[in-house]
Amino acid sequence: MVTRIVPWVSGAVYGIVLLAGLYYVLAGLGPANGARLAGFVAGIGALFALEALERRVARLPVAFLVARLVLFFAVAALDESGLSRVLFVLVPFAAYLTFGRPAGLVLGGLCLALLVGGFAVWVPGWYRDSTYVSDVLMFTTGLVLALAMADVTVRERRAAARVAELSAAAERNRLARDIHDSLGHHLTAVSIQLEKVAAFAGRDPDVAGQALADARRSVGHALDDVRTSVGTLRAGGRSLVDALTELGVALEVHGAEPDLGHATVTTLHRAAQEAVTNARRHGRAGQVRVSVTFGATTRLVVTDNGRGFDTGAPRSGFGLLGLRERAALVGGTVAVDSAPGAGTRVTVTVP
Repeated sequence: MVTRIVPWVSGAVYGIVLLAGLYYVLAGLGPANGARLAGFVAGIGALFALEALERRVARLPVAFLVARLVLFFAVAALDESGLSRVLFVLVPFAAYLTFGRPAGLVLGGLCLALLVGGFAVWVPGWYRDSTYVSDVLMFTTGLVLALAMADVTVRERRAAARVAELSAAAERNRLARDIHDSLGHHLTAVSIQLEKVAAFAGRDPDVAGQALADARRSVGHALDDVRTSVGTLRAGGRSLVDALTELGVALEVHGAEPDLGHATVTTLHRAAQEAVTNARRHGRAGQVRVSVTFGATTRLVVTDNGRGFDTGAPRSGFGLLGLRERAALVGGTVAVDSAPGAGTRVTVTVP
């Protein structure tokens, strides 16, 4: 994966070099040469144009690095102040991001060697002059900082890519769990019921007919679960409020919705879908309400007036484990309050 130079870094360095060169001439700190000043400004402008072109063209990283290096030499030759040699700090920085650590370190060493070699050729005894020694030390410090910054940038982007990979894996696991826990259950039930139809078709038509009706009902439930999963996937590009509105139940919204992110919206939407579906299918609820409150945390509450259940009973069939697993993926928690004949209240809280 090619990682190009961070745009604002190069732009900031070019701007500083341009201002320093103009100040040096306009403040009378050195001889003024109009032609050289114009060439210097044009060279900086060409560097800005090169950066803009590189952001649009994702190919030819070597060509852009060479072109940048040529312009650096041209600007340094035209700069009256000599301050533009700081541009060469960007060479190992860009090489590190584009080609990796070895290229960055090698080019960093070459740039330092060129600076010291230039002083040795053009400034005899430079190592006894505090100004030139300070220049070398500052340039070396700049190289170290540039390489360190490039290393941090690469590590952060690799970490971001890893997080994205883990998020995709978590979503795949969630879908696999949905298929296994819901669709797989219904298909197993359909298979058993159809076997019952085949066994009782000739002996007891009433039993066979009831089994066939049960099979059809299981197929309908399976289709509902498939639509629920598809609706959850589609919810990623919408706000949470928009996704909850389509559930077709009473909705209360408190506060303004922040940018929750795809994972959080999907988790809360899926939790609301499961709670509403379970309230209607298992709880036989006549009324279901959804409330969402935005603030320091986001709290989703689904309440119903159904028959409720014993939360402490094993294998309640409510899918609490899957609900808690999904919430945990985004750092959230799930609380369920219910009792036989008292309805159910599901609360999901996420940071």
